[in-house]
Amino acid sequence: QLQLVESGGGLVQAGGSLILSCAASRMIFSITNMGWYRQAPGKQREMVASISRYGFTNYADSVKDRFTISRDDAKNTVYLQMNSLKPEDTAVYYCNALDGGLPRNNWGQGTQVTVSS
Repeated sequence: QLQLVESGGGLVQAGGSLILSCAASRMIFSITNMGWYRQAPGKQREMVASISRYGFTNYADSVKDRFTISRDDAKNTVYLQMNSLKPEDTAVYYCNALDGGLPRNNWGQGTQVTVSS
């Protein structure tokens, strides 16, 4: 079964930056589309960014021009570079594999990002 381990979260001031990493295993990473999601307290989980097996990317409007998703197939890892962070970016961030644009049923533990104003 797919395993996902997110890391890199933390507490940062508004305007700061963080890089999140997600190590995937028990899957053929190089042919899998991947996505980053986040869930803020009291809100539904939402997609932040996705990257196809070919490197094509998509972003939620709220993070465009601030976040960058990338992947390293040799390391089975997907990254999320987050710049110009805002308090509203505070959430638990998760990654997942995508099938037909939808996340698989199993999730990792996520990594907490807290942005102070």
